[in-house]
Amino acid sequence: MTDTDVAWAALGGDPALVHRISNVVREGTLPSTLPVREVARACVGVCALAAAEWGARRAGLPDVPEVRVDDGAVATAFHSERQLRVDGRAPVNFAPLSRFWRATDGWVRTHANYPHHRARLLGALGLAADASVDIVAAAIAERSAVEVEDSVYAAGGLAVALRTPGEWAAHEQGRVVAAQPLVGRERLDKAPVRPLVPLVRSAAEPLLPAAGLRVLDLTRVIAGPVATRTLALLGADVLRIDSPQLPELPDHHADMNFGKRSAALDLAAPADRRAFEELLAEADVVVTGYRPGALDRWGLTAGQLAERRPGLVVAQLSAWGAYGPWGGRRGFDSLVQVATGIAVTEGSVEEPGALPAQALDHGSGYVLAAAVLRSLTEQTEEGGTRVVRLALARTAAWLTDGRDRAAERTGAGYDGPAVAAAYDGPEPWLAETDSALGRLRYSLPPVHFTDGPSDWTRPPGQWGQDPVRWATAASAG
Repeated sequence: MTDTDVAWAALGGDPALVHRISNVVREGTLPSTLPVREVARACVGVCALAAAEWGARRAGLPDVPEVRVDDGAVATAFHSERQLRVDGRAPVNFAPLSRFWRATDGWVRTHANYPHHRARLLGALGLAADASVDIVAAAIAERSAVEVEDSVYAAGGLAVALRTPGEWAAHEQGRVVAAQPLVGRERLDKAPVRPLVPLVRSAAEPLLPAAGLRVLDLTRVIAGPVATRTLALLGADVLRIDSPQLPELPDHHADMNFGKRSAALDLAAPADRRAFEELLAEADVVVTGYRPGALDRWGLTAGQLAERRPGLVVAQLSAWGAYGPWGGRRGFDSLVQVATGIAVTEGSVEEPGALPAQALDHGSGYVLAAAVLRSLTEQTEEGGTRVVRLALARTAAWLTDGRDRAAERTGAGYDGPAVAAAYDGPEPWLAETDSALGRLRYSLPPVHFTDGPSDWTRPPGQWGQDPVRWATAASAG
């Protein structure tokens, strides 16, 4: 099976529809030891196909529109946080304490972009709040990698010891992750069939499959926001909700909030909690990207959401999955690469490397958006509150297995009809716009199908400043 076949099957899609996808293959994009370009292409392809399928159903089209995946657009989008410019300024993607460190017996990688994660890291190491990189390096150099991993996680911070692929395969969490499906899909109840609300548009308007859909976005950083940013591209009314105590990093917000609106709610405050419940009562989709269990105290488990709003699509994304000994741990793409052996594969035990992009994040985001769209299609046939789940570690397993799939293929190994084209850099897939945040240079969306949208209808606004209400007059079902 090709990577596209694997992803589309994991979504429960009709295998015959894969032939609606064609590719523009550009050598030199996303260079890596592992098949990052092929997996990235597949993630975007199935997302566009799921959108085309849902759009065809709503628009009453006789055939699913054709999907075209361009490696140049995919590579540029998978680097969107790096391609961003705000008034000409390059973004800050990693803080000084987010990096590899030498331990007594190998390497450990930490993530300390957010102030609270930095504080927990330093606290676990017994260091002052203003400790320098050199002081942190000296402290970690006196400990084993696993000791740092365990102590920092116990303090609520983020650190992962470098492991080889074999060590991860033998690790209890690695074994549990490998046994899970790429996309977890579940029907929770017998909620009625979703009404199919037709799309009414003129020939000059793009086909927006998610028009009228209301999406509550409870995600942070990259993977979850990529999914909701994509749903916004497709016409959904996406309202991201953050806690006022946990503001998003400005550059992440500038990159990931295209097409969306942003509001802040403190769910511990009665008035804000009532406002949230009012939003939920009219939502079609809830997307969460916090570690498993983090939102349970607010009644936001899939089962609790289904009780209050039957017929929802609940999309959940985590780093390690909601299972196994690491099921409740925090995580980020860079850390998952280190734990699962990817950093060794892309480098070595002596000098760990990294993927050419945060491909686990971006890839999982597009597949999660596809899972939402496929769930909507299935709801018009069978009803039921739907839950879809992805984990970065499971996406990593798919990627690392990719070399075996490639060895088994015959012919060129492309995922469908393809044309070859040159790649001279990302410029054709970059655009600029004015916004409340300044002049933004940004990556154009890579999700393309016949008559579909080519860009978002609005740039990001100020973080947390939008009204706490839906912008659309009616939902899509």
